[in-house]
Amino acid sequence: MAVTATTPATRPPTATSRTGAAPVTAALLLLVVALAVVDITQGTAAVGAPEVWKALTGRADPADASVVVASRLPRMAAGLLVGAVLGMAGAALQAVSRNVLASPDTLSVNAGSYFALGLASVTGVSLPLLASSGLAFVGGLAAAAVVLGLSGLGTGTVRLVLAGSALTLGLTAVTEGLLLLFPQQTDGIYHWNQGSIAQNGFDGVLQMLPVAVVGLVGLLLLARRIDALALGDDAARGLGVPVRATRLTAVVLAALLSTAAVTLAGPIGFVGLCAPALVRPLARRFRGFTRTRGSLPLAGLTGAALVLGSDVVLRVLVPSDVAVAVPTGVVTSLVGALFLVVMATRTRDTAAAAETDRLRIRSRGVFLTTTAVLVVVLVGVVIAALLLGDAKLLLGDVLNWAQGRAGRTTAFVLDTRVPRVLAALLAGAALALAGTLVQAVTRNPLAEPGILGVSGGAALGAVLLVTTVPMVGSWGVAGAAFAGAAASSVLVFGLAAKDGFRQNRLVLVGFGVATGASALISLLIILTDPFNAIKALTWLSGSTYGRTLPDVVPLAAVLAVGVVVAAARRTELDLVSLDEDTPRLLGLNLGRGRLGFLALAVLLSATAVAAAGTIGFVGLVAPHAARALVGRQHARVVPVAVLIGAVLVCVADLVGRTVIAPAQLGAGLMTAVIGTPYFLYLLVRSRRG
Repeated sequence: MAVTATTPATRPPTATSRTGAAPVTAALLLLVVALAVVDITQGTAAVGAPEVWKALTGRADPADASVVVASRLPRMAAGLLVGAVLGMAGAALQAVSRNVLASPDTLSVNAGSYFALGLASVTGVSLPLLASSGLAFVGGLAAAAVVLGLSGLGTGTVRLVLAGSALTLGLTAVTEGLLLLFPQQTDGIYHWNQGSIAQNGFDGVLQMLPVAVVGLVGLLLLARRIDALALGDDAARGLGVPVRATRLTAVVLAALLSTAAVTLAGPIGFVGLCAPALVRPLARRFRGFTRTRGSLPLAGLTGAALVLGSDVVLRVLVPSDVAVAVPTGVVTSLVGALFLVVMATRTRDTAAAAETDRLRIRSRGVFLTTTAVLVVVLVGVVIAALLLGDAKLLLGDVLNWAQGRAGRTTAFVLDTRVPRVLAALLAGAALALAGTLVQAVTRNPLAEPGILGVSGGAALGAVLLVTTVPMVGSWGVAGAAFAGAAASSVLVFGLAAKDGFRQNRLVLVGFGVATGASALISLLIILTDPFNAIKALTWLSGSTYGRTLPDVVPLAAVLAVGVVVAAARRTELDLVSLDEDTPRLLGLNLGRGRLGFLALAVLLSATAVAAAGTIGFVGLVAPHAARALVGRQHARVVPVAVLIGAVLVCVADLVGRTVIAPAQLGAGLMTAVIGTPYFLYLLVRSRRG
C-alpha cells in the first residue's frame, strides 16, 4: 500500500467555545435513543408501542414478544452498530488522508467486500458469519489499498473519488457477472448488496460487536498520533510520530470497522461520508470535538442517528408492507448522493482545466492509415459477431438470410443476432461521440456521460417507463431515456457551470447524480418487481439481449445527425476545447456553442442507453485513444473515436455472449472490466505528469 508523505490539506480547526461539547453530545444521544424507540415500534406486524412496552416488561403475549425480541430489537441494534462503526470509520479515514471525501464508499471497501463474498459464494461453500467477515475484511482492505495507492493520500478529492468509483465499477461488474453466471450459488447476494439492517435474532450483532470494539479501541489508542498528522507530516515527525505506520494502522482499523458493518448488513451507502461531515462544523465551534478522541465517538453517534433516522423515515413515508422490501442502504445512498452534490457546490474548487495541447498533431497519412485499419478491424469484428454465438454460422448462411433464402433455424438465429450486433455497434459509436463532445466542451479529460450521471439519468428514465408501461415501444423508451438524461444533465451541468465547469465540481456533482440515479433504479425495481433481481442486473449491465431492429432505429437516426453536426462544426469544436478567451476573440458565442454540443451529447447518450442499457467507460476510453492515435483535431478525432467505440462495444458484446455460451454477460459488464484498468492507468499517468 502506498502511504505517502503529503502536505496538510487543511489546518486543524480552531474552536471558539471551551464549553458546550457535553450538552451537544447529550442532545445527540437523546436523539439516537428517541429514534431507537420509534424504530422498534415500526414494522409489518401489528405490534405498536403498547405491545412493545409489554414485551419489554414481560407482560406481552408470546407472539408479540417474539416479534419484538427476534426482529425489532435486533434490527434496532444492528442499525445502531452499523451506523456507529461506519461513522467512526469515515472520520478516521478522513483524518489520516486529510480528505473530506474519504469514506468506506469512496475507498471501494464495500465493493471489495462484495467481490470477495461473491467469489466465495460461487464455490457453493457455506461460511459461518465470522469467516464471511474475515473474507469481507480481506476484500475490503485490498480494495482500499489499491485506491489509496493509485490516488495517493492527500493528493486531492477528485482523484480519490475517481479511483474509488472506477474500481467500484470494475469490481461490481465482475461480481454481478458472477451473479448472472451462478444464480443459484449466489442467491441472495444481490439483495445483500443493497444493504439492509433487518435481522433474525441477535446472533449477527453479537458476533460483530467484538470486532467493532477492537476497531474502536484501536483508533482511540491511536488518537493522539492521528491528531499529530493534522499538523502536517513534517510536524508530526518532529513530534516523534511514525507517519507511515500511523496511517497504515488507522486505515486497517477503519477497514475492520467497515467490514463489520458490511458483513452484518451489507453496504450501507454514504454514512461514512455524511457523519464526519456533519460533525466537522461542531468541531470548529466546540473545543471538545477538535481532538480525535472527542470527534470519533460523536461521528459514531451521528452515523447511528443517520441509519436509524433513514429507517424510521422510510417506514413513516412508505406503507410498512412495502417498506420492508426497501433496503436501508438504498435510502442512505439517496441521502448521501444529495449530500455529495451539496458539498460539491459549496466547496471552493481551485483545480484548473487540464491542458489540451500536449498531444502533437499527427500527419494526414497517419490519420488515413489509422482510419483504414480501424475500418478493417470493424468489418472483421462485425463478421465474427454475426457468425459466432451459441449457434455457429457460415458466411453463406448470412448471404442466404440477406436474400431471404435461409432455413428457419438460420433465419431465427440471424433475426435475433443482427439487431444485437447493430445495437452494440451504434451504442458504442454514439457513446464515443458523446464522450468526445463532453470532454471537448468541459475541457475535462476525465469527463464522460457515465461518470457525469447522464447515462444514469437516461437509465432511470427508461427503467421508470419500462416498469410502469410494460408494452411501450422503442421510440417511447428512447424518449423517456432522453427525458431522464436531459434532467440529469441540466442538474449536473447547471450546478457545475459556475466558474466555468471546474474539474472537481463537475465530476463530484456528476458522481453524486449517478449514485442517486443508481439508488433510484434499485428502489424502482424493488418496489415494482421485488423478486426479479435479474431484471435489474440485466438493465444495469448494459445488455443487447432481446433487441429488435425497431429498437435501434432511434439510435441510428440520432447518431447520423450527431456525426454530421460534429463534422460540420469541427472547427468550432476545436476552438471550444482550447480555452475561454480564444473563441470569444474570434467572435464565437461560447455559451450557445457549449449548450448545443452538450445537448447533442445528451441525446446520443440517452438513445444509446435506451438501445443497450448502461455501458460505461466507452465515452472515456475512445476519445483518449483517438487523440493518442491521430492528435487533437476533431476533424480526425471524431471519426476515429466513433470507430473505436463501435469496435470496443461490439467486441465486448461478442465476448460476453460467446465465451461462456449459452450463458451470457452484458456488454456493459465487459466494457467495465476492460475499461477499469485503462481508467486507473490514466489516473496514475496524470498524477505523474
